[in-house]
Amino acid sequence: MTPLAEILRAEIAACGPIPFDRFMEQALYHPEHGYYRRGRTVFGRQGDFYTAEQLQPVFGILIAQAVRALRREMGEPADFQVVELGAGRGEMEEAFVEFRYVPVEWGRAALPLRIRGVVFANEFFDALPVRVFRWTGSEYVELLVDCEGERFAWTEGGAPDGAHLRYLKAFAQPQDDGVLVETCLPALEWLERTANTLDHGYVFLIDYGYTRREMVRFPQGTLMAYRRHTASADVLADPGSIDITAHVNFTALFEQASLLGLECVRQETLARTLLWAGEPDQFAAALQADGMVDETRRRLQLKSLLFGMGETFRTLLLKAGPK
Repeated sequence: MTPLAEILRAEIAACGPIPFDRFMEQALYHPEHGYYRRGRTVFGRQGDFYTAEQLQPVFGILIAQAVRALRREMGEPADFQVVELGAGRGEMEEAFVEFRYVPVEWGRAALPLRIRGVVFANEFFDALPVRVFRWTGSEYVELLVDCEGERFAWTEGGAPDGAHLRYLKAFAQPQDDGVLVETCLPALEWLERTANTLDHGYVFLIDYGYTRREMVRFPQGTLMAYRRHTASADVLADPGSIDITAHVNFTALFEQASLLGLECVRQETLARTLLWAGEPDQFAAALQADGMVDETRRRLQLKSLLFGMGETFRTLLLKAGPK
């Protein structure tokens, strides 16, 4: 049993079953035992999964070219900056070296009070804590986390409260009895916080997810756990030692953005965004390398980005201001 499992078991024993967002937040972000806080490598060959940022330097070069184009659209402001949400190990810092770069991490750093530039978020929203609800055919009931012997287990709770019920009515599309749906209020809160501090510029979001109409593809919800490049649906096992993610509800983000006065500039696959970024120089900067081995590696990275992750991940580019 992991150290975090002991902590969560004690909390459940004292307070009763807990909402899954509490479980997920502790599993990922507990200051000592959380998955992203333990100081071990979680990305790449030695970690549990790959991300688009692992395909460096090609990914970074193309994203930097896209950000450069957005800066030109803004008229090259002198106080332009790039704020990255979920900066992690700082893998994008080198790509953003020409800009004033501000990394922001969940629970560790706040957004700047005023932003003029680009707020970049790559696979940030899929790691935000969610709550889980089951459709019974007539109403939603929440699934909580309880202890069952030495293991954590789901148990049925009550009906959703106001904010979560509004989220489900607005962004969910229940089908048959037993369908599971996640709600992610932190995603809407982060987007609102960003919009409130973005005086002029863009929110550049990359992630995997679904729209309201596509929810029918996920009758058991979208929660997944990852360990050593293997996916599992058992998100309650060994908290703190596995990654937990939930697909992003792009309908929720899009409609929240509209309410906040953000204009949607691009809503497309990551592949199309990278094609837009690399088109001006025909990918010359991304493919330029010293030696045949480096050039071959870069071509393979570009191929993976355009035809692998590029078709799975989506881009949402939102524009604000000037205010």
